[in-house]
Amino acid sequence: MPLAEQLRPRSLAEVMGQRHLLSEGMPLRTAFESGRPHSCIFWGPPGVGKTTIARLMAQAFDAQFIAISAVLGGVKDIREAVEKAELARSGLHPQATIVFVDEVHRFNKSQQDAFLPHVESGLFTFVGATTENPSFEVNSALLSRAAVYVLQPLSEEDLGELMDRAQAQGGVPPMELAARQRLLAYADGDARRLLNTLETLAVTAQAQGLNEIADDWLLKVLGERMRRYDKGGEQFYDTISAFHKSVRGSDPDAALYWFVRMLDGGADPRYLARRLIRMASEDIGLADPRALRLALDATEVYERLGSPEGELALAEAVVYLAVAPKSNAVYQAYNEMRAFVKKDGTRPVPMHLRNAPTKLMKELDYGKGYRYAHDEPDAFAAGERYFPDGLTPPPFYRPVPRGLEIRIGEQLQALRERNTELK
Repeated sequence: MPLAEQLRPRSLAEVMGQRHLLSEGMPLRTAFESGRPHSCIFWGPPGVGKTTIARLMAQAFDAQFIAISAVLGGVKDIREAVEKAELARSGLHPQATIVFVDEVHRFNKSQQDAFLPHVESGLFTFVGATTENPSFEVNSALLSRAAVYVLQPLSEEDLGELMDRAQAQGGVPPMELAARQRLLAYADGDARRLLNTLETLAVTAQAQGLNEIADDWLLKVLGERMRRYDKGGEQFYDTISAFHKSVRGSDPDAALYWFVRMLDGGADPRYLARRLIRMASEDIGLADPRALRLALDATEVYERLGSPEGELALAEAVVYLAVAPKSNAVYQAYNEMRAFVKKDGTRPVPMHLRNAPTKLMKELDYGKGYRYAHDEPDAFAAGERYFPDGLTPPPFYRPVPRGLEIRIGEQLQALRERNTELK
């Protein structure tokens, strides 16, 4: 029996971590003690106990446990689960059923919808497990009928206790402290990863006749440490969020850290390049217009050189954007104007701003009275109006007192004062 299966908890007390759900008085513990199962979704990274808790739930309620893998299964498996649940309910000794769907986000909408009538009728209790945010990946109809419990990665303390249990089982040799700490970091909060690696190390150490696992030997066996990194999941978006916020917060070291973390985890450098271009527009804007150009240049360099040489150009852009003066004035003005236009509706273009390419349009006064700015002093037609008639909104673009926008703000103020003098 694999080590992970040998150490699978047989009761809630043996479950590692998840104290925020399973401690006395916490929501999931209360649900277990209520004696009434309810549909729920366990959301969390791999190896934190989602399947184990679902099995324990079936055990606690003396229910039939039916497991479906959304990766391998389909509507046929759902239909079979319904038949088994009906048999269990109508048997000589009626029994409740818990249908557990692992990686439920892999089922499409119609497959998820197939559970709804049976959940509503009470034929079985639905329990889903997912590594993805259920708000985005689970149908709203199914989500509204299930409680969502968020499971956290195991702490190093939890993993250390699990390692002690594994060594107590026998077969896993003792470790140097440095080797133990390295392995706990390597597990990255994933109990399954820890136990599977321990099992591999135990077999290898036994084959080589080792009585103790040293750190240098462990490093050689594991090879280059690879972090768990889901390139399409919740962890991905959390990391890109940290990266973006570090650039916005003008911390070049933290920005480089998250940038390298993403590269190290397998993120596509082209995606990171696109994010840099977005940051240059959203968070720096006209405070330093060179930032956008540098981000575009870095993207082009990467396209020409590829990895790993081109990544240095992206790193240069990361640092530049982090230390550049920040302004979201254009970003805010754009969003505010979109909201304003959507609410305000459609107003006609003033006659003096209309184009008049034909004789008829000129006769209808299209373009009449328009003042060509280049014919005016300083190429500015003071007092001219460019908004629709009857519309005088407040300024949307408000330059910040940083970088080039200091001068832009001064220029705008001077132009607005000239407009005011003519009113």
